[in-house]
Amino acid sequence: MTNESAMSQLRWDQNRVAAVIDSLKSKPGALLPILHGIQDALGYIPKDSVPLIARELNLSRAEVHGVITFYHYFRETPPGRHTIHLCRAESCQSMNGAGLEAHAKVRLGIDYHETTDDGAFSLEPVYCLGNCACSPALMIDGEVYGRVTPEGFDEILSEARSQA
Repeated sequence: MTNESAMSQLRWDQNRVAAVIDSLKSKPGALLPILHGIQDALGYIPKDSVPLIARELNLSRAEVHGVITFYHYFRETPPGRHTIHLCRAESCQSMNGAGLEAHAKVRLGIDYHETTDDGAFSLEPVYCLGNCACSPALMIDGEVYGRVTPEGFDEILSEARSQA
């Protein structure tokens, strides 16, 4: 863990987490709604929130952690200012999605579920963006791009950097 992510981990908002837990803990099957609520509120699920969730739901920490790590959607570290979702579905893979993935990882210097050291970008896999006719596809900050080449990826990255 970098110093920046360690500091971010210390700054998580315990009051917001407690409010999410309190508002959802009485629902049947409350764990997933609570995890979604925390991630929606903070952008990630702080590791230090696991004991709070476990206590309120009468679960073990291992049970809560197991659910967080099972679902790719959940993050345990703060996301970057821009989140890049690379499609890994069959159509994108058949159109050199693996090449785009390799290029993106090298260009960013990170793997999936990681954030660049400067906090600018997070890289996440997604298993379909619904843009199969324009494979390979990616989404950054909610905007979908199709027929993305490594050069196109670099242009998208440059544009995102200039907006910061």
